[in-house]
Amino acid sequence: MWPRPLATVAAVCLLAPGVARAQDEQRDDEAAQASEEAAAAETTRHWELSLSGYLDIGFADAQGDGTSFAPGDIRVPADYVADTFATAVNSRGDVASTQTGRYTNGFLPRQMGIGGRPSFLINNVNQDLRYSNADERLMIFARAQFLPRYTDAGNETRLFVEQAFARIVPFASLEMALTVGKFDSVFGIEYLDNPSTVRVGVTPSLIARYTTGQLVGAKLFYRFHIPALASSISLNASASNGGTQVESLQPTDVSLTGRPVVAGRLGYELGLASLQIKLGASALWGPRNDQRDNNVHQTNWGLDARIYFAGLSLSGEWIYFDEEPGTGAKFTGSGAQDFVSGFEIRGFYVQAAYRLPIAFETPTGITLYVRAEDRRAQFEGYPLLESRRLTPGLHLDLGNNVALKGEWLFNREAAGALPVANDVRTISAVFSW
Repeated sequence: MWPRPLATVAAVCLLAPGVARAQDEQRDDEAAQASEEAAAAETTRHWELSLSGYLDIGFADAQGDGTSFAPGDIRVPADYVADTFATAVNSRGDVASTQTGRYTNGFLPRQMGIGGRPSFLINNVNQDLRYSNADERLMIFARAQFLPRYTDAGNETRLFVEQAFARIVPFASLEMALTVGKFDSVFGIEYLDNPSTVRVGVTPSLIARYTTGQLVGAKLFYRFHIPALASSISLNASASNGGTQVESLQPTDVSLTGRPVVAGRLGYELGLASLQIKLGASALWGPRNDQRDNNVHQTNWGLDARIYFAGLSLSGEWIYFDEEPGTGAKFTGSGAQDFVSGFEIRGFYVQAAYRLPIAFETPTGITLYVRAEDRRAQFEGYPLLESRRLTPGLHLDLGNNVALKGEWLFNREAAGALPVANDVRTISAVFSW
């Protein structure tokens, strides 16, 4: 018998060619596996699924019966002679009540059903889903909102898909994005504050019902930077099923006319270390998507401005909105309506917000704000209605994931509508994850 070392050497010499081939094959297999694992890891690193959302819990107390319908007013439709959106209680613009024994024609917001009775509320349970790659050349986003509601008609709780879109960045060297699906309005600036987690106050403005609705279609965003001037110019344009009105007034999920509505905003931004100025002009044109005649049009114009300086934020917006009288039935969030009346409005708001330069452990931030606004609206054949509102409020940040907000809406009927007690006190506690 050979000594063990010699036997080992002999065996290796005899088996070397076969062993070498086996080892090469094993290395090839291991390399292939490592390559697949690396590719999988690369995919894992570059694609990410994230979940976020918020819970908005409110408390509201509205004067009178929670509506703007004046006692003793017998004019009809009741929603043509009163501002039904005035008694808002949350960031979605839902009002305390729209209940009335008089005939209405669908110019109504969603309601919370509390009337003039103080009540705790679940305003919104919001869940966002986002799927994107590391360089964000493609992003898929969906936002679902669970809206617990109870009215005199019974349980009216809804699951509402507010957004569902894919965004593509075709060129890495350009700040350009193409979005298809259901997305926020491109008109003006107030749609940026739609989520409770972003809005400094609780409720939207009187003109938000015309500019903050979601669109289903396609939009293009492009921004061009001018570094020498610390400036940029942007364009945000869309083609969609309907206009920028909120979903209770005009459906957007399908086209009733078969023709698109086009909208856009041209913006300018100045970005200095201590001062930011943002200006914009918006326009919209296309068929009314609340009826089936594509020869009946809607037109919307608007101007907006924002200034940020030393903790002070100033913002404002002015709009002109016109709808031609239609034919046949009208379709809104309330269902089919009898008349497609001509409609024209002019309105504006200005808001000032100041974050106190004081550091606390709790609250971590304190912001005081006030909003003043005016809306002049008229349905064809009906009197001009002018509504005014002053809304002071307080915003407390309680850490990074909790905000407490409270405000008082002082509503006034300046013309056309009969005077009515319809002020609202509302509080919102927003918890985000």
